[in-house]
Amino acid sequence: MDWDKLRIFHAVADAGSLTHAGDTLHLSQSAVSRQIRALEESLNVTLFHRHARGLILTEQGELLFGATTSMAKRLEAAEARIRDSEDEVFGELRVTTTIGFGTLWLAPRLSALYDKYPDLRIDLMLEERVLDLPMREADVAIRMKEPSQADLVRRRLMSVRVNLYASSEYLRKNGVPETLEDLKTHRIISQNSGAPQVAASASMIRKLFSTAIASHLTVNNYFGILQAVLQDLGIGVLPHYLTDDFPQLVQVLPEIGSNEVPVYLAYPEELRHSKRTQAFRDFVIEEVIAFRRKNKDA
Repeated sequence: MDWDKLRIFHAVADAGSLTHAGDTLHLSQSAVSRQIRALEESLNVTLFHRHARGLILTEQGELLFGATTSMAKRLEAAEARIRDSEDEVFGELRVTTTIGFGTLWLAPRLSALYDKYPDLRIDLMLEERVLDLPMREADVAIRMKEPSQADLVRRRLMSVRVNLYASSEYLRKNGVPETLEDLKTHRIISQNSGAPQVAASASMIRKLFSTAIASHLTVNNYFGILQAVLQDLGIGVLPHYLTDDFPQLVQVLPEIGSNEVPVYLAYPEELRHSKRTQAFRDFVIEEVIAFRRKNKDA
């Protein structure tokens, strides 16, 4: 398959227009059109539906565009790694972590990283699924367990505890529970105890429901639980790292909590000397140290 034709196809699919793609590629519209027709003939398929409002990918075109998009990202990442120098930090770094930690702890702190390295581009991939670092599904991971692969560089960052929190307004209206039995008259907001990402707090959630709770709201990530708590809906099962950025949270029944969950940063051995990876690692470690110091002094 002709690489040059694929490059032109990708530009057309991305722009949705022969003219706009030609402007990007510095080619005439007729030259772009000829290349697309030649590619369609070589594959014996139609890649675009032609409409007055522009070009729309066919099913076969969507498949090919997915492949060229993946190729473009890999080439861009390879170019950035090749250009990686001792003096510069730039290019894309794909970082994966959980929805809760990424949304509520990591993302709000990234401005400090961008201030220091404005040419660095972070692709933050938030999901509960564990991406495969050796297979390069991501460059760096922050995980709530120690990675098992042997060919990863890893560093333990901190431990996370899960406790009960409510808003001061909710407690003013509904009272402060002083015993587990008092929770009978309150609404508990938590993830489902069977969810794989809450294994450390599952026993805590089961303990809460050993008594008859008046009302229960389940949300499948900590961001949703936090929003419900901030809207005075009830008492939430939340990680302790939120108290740093949400001082309006009030801890209740401090004797009820989860086991500690270790938090690890990991990346493939081949990225050990990458300046982007080193810059991100150092940034996270600095933020963790600041977080620990602030919580120790609180």
